[in-house]
Amino acid sequence: MDDKAAAAATMKRLRNRRGLSLNDLARALSVTARELSQPHLPSVASVQRSVTRWESTRPTMPDERYQLLLGLVYARTPTGQTALGAGSDFAEYLGALGMLGESEGRIAELRSAVVRHVTDAGDGMLAFLAPGVQTGLAQALAEPTRTEERVLAGLSGVVSDVNAQVGTLPFVRLQLLLAPALEACRRLLAGPVPDPLIPELRAVTVSAATLAGRLAFETRDDTASRALYADATSQAEALATPWRRAGVHMSHALVTLYSEDGLGGARRLADKAVRTARTGTSARVRARAHALQAEIAAREGLERQAQAALGLAWYDMEAHPQSDPSPSAFSLPHLRGFEGVCELYVGDARSAHDRFDRSADSLSAPREQVQRAIVRTDQALARIKLGEPRAAADLLHECVGAAASTGGRVPAIRLRRARRELRPWRHEAWVADLDDHLMDVLGS
Repeated sequence: MDDKAAAAATMKRLRNRRGLSLNDLARALSVTARELSQPHLPSVASVQRSVTRWESTRPTMPDERYQLLLGLVYARTPTGQTALGAGSDFAEYLGALGMLGESEGRIAELRSAVVRHVTDAGDGMLAFLAPGVQTGLAQALAEPTRTEERVLAGLSGVVSDVNAQVGTLPFVRLQLLLAPALEACRRLLAGPVPDPLIPELRAVTVSAATLAGRLAFETRDDTASRALYADATSQAEALATPWRRAGVHMSHALVTLYSEDGLGGARRLADKAVRTARTGTSARVRARAHALQAEIAAREGLERQAQAALGLAWYDMEAHPQSDPSPSAFSLPHLRGFEGVCELYVGDARSAHDRFDRSADSLSAPREQVQRAIVRTDQALARIKLGEPRAAADLLHECVGAAASTGGRVPAIRLRRARRELRPWRHEAWVADLDDHLMDVLGS
């Protein structure tokens, strides 16, 4: 059976599993469209013919509107619960779209749109757990000795799913989605869970607490952020995986860079991340640690140290171990962004601008929009240094929307710093336009 035939079979199986006829599914799609206040779909008979085409021996791809409506139908179980995680009908539906030839980018956008819609209704952590895992988690919380590996895998999936929505949902909403998973990890750690599962539980807790620390920082709760990073560090130190400890230190260093005056605290954490990463097995984590170390050195005006750290970052990025335990920890577009920051502070503004431009163009995934806004803001600073302030203002307009849509603290901080650099042109109409945009969207 080829991919398209398998996709058609999956679409039919999803419908039959719910006891829906072709007509029933057509009506469900029409009802969902009305609930979204979308224009009415064609007649039920016409929609039914579309459903038939999606399940035929030569299936067609649902268009973007129908993709969303189908996603919302399959995001809920027959009993009305929301289920978006591995093993859910929704996950199976996304797999069918992939087999029909839909792009990974479009599937990621669709997933984010459905998550946004269902979380509007207040659904929380359980939305990201497979239905069977929900029962297992309830049993484990009542009696930790009954904790199963699939429960920990489910909690890990929740953390990954919330992390994947950074840049697509407001940070406050992500906190609400993550909080129950972190609390579940803490309660299970108080245990006792079976000894063989403790390392995996600690690893999930490290990921959850680190992400929670970042989210607390983004929502301007620095006290909670520090406490969460302390929890993550404590649990990571009990693991025999230095790259995880280095990841906690790096995340903590980045938020410290923006939540404290001076660079001392961030530098100490970055240096600790480098020392820890050197003893680990992830070249990508080492590369990221060296890149962060380079940025902090550049901000301190230490050109030689910055260039040396960048050289080590490139060395690590060019290493190709067969099985990096954290292959997604760092990428070339991110490294180019760090290079641009170093050029901006201790190098050539034109080179910095061009590196930022290439980096931003490569950061196109929904998950990367916060980072893209940061890079574009730094690119604007490079344009100011090049004597192109109006072009810099145009770039900053692009960043305002990204900062507002997520409530991100770092993009907002970078925007305000860049705006201060435009003070010599404060009487220009185009600066007034930027100020109006900042006030309308960010309130500052």
